[in-house]
Amino acid sequence: MKLTVFGATGGVGQQIVRQALRAGHQVTAVVRDPSRLPATGTGLEVFRADVSDPEAVRPAVSGRDAVLSGLGARSRRDAGVATRLTRAVLAAMEAEGVRRLVVVSAAPVGPEPEEAGLPDRVLRGVVSAVLKDIYADLRRMEAELARSGTDWTVVRPPRLLDKPVTGRYRTVVGGFPARGRVLGRADVAHAMLAVTEDATTVGQGVGVAY
Repeated sequence: MKLTVFGATGGVGQQIVRQALRAGHQVTAVVRDPSRLPATGTGLEVFRADVSDPEAVRPAVSGRDAVLSGLGARSRRDAGVATRLTRAVLAAMEAEGVRRLVVVSAAPVGPEPEEAGLPDRVLRGVVSAVLKDIYADLRRMEAELARSGTDWTVVRPPRLLDKPVTGRYRTVVGGFPARGRVLGRADVAHAMLAVTEDATTVGQGVGVAY
């Protein structure tokens, strides 16, 4: 497949690029600073652009089979960036007629598992309160996706870890795995690549966790 990756220098984005290249996909990595992208290899195109400008990123999405986004706030000070940048990506995609989009969000933005026990409900409430600005941004981002003309999927992981890819995690379309508290960034990327070709996840949030 011909894939474009936004947020390619972030923790999840770097993993998407690496795994997609290993799988034999052609990858366009959209970055502001190419020096921050460690991935190399046959099939990789590095596209330098201001992601907030839809016109600037239109060439990066033109003719692609799918777009994957690891865009998001890296701290509470960055709250708002996910909505703003995703809005620009959507505009570029719609201008170029590219439909498939897979975006990373976060577990607290989606529904709580029906089987959630008291400890998990308390933990979810505490995390949501501490990071409320970031999660509000992600909710606005998801609302932008729902209003768009793209075939979108949102992947919602819990707390992220730096661990090697395992491919062994649970997924729930339209929900979240019970007692799912952590997931490695590499496995988030694995899940995003997996749902890219899964038509049953279009227009859905997908909860992922170990």
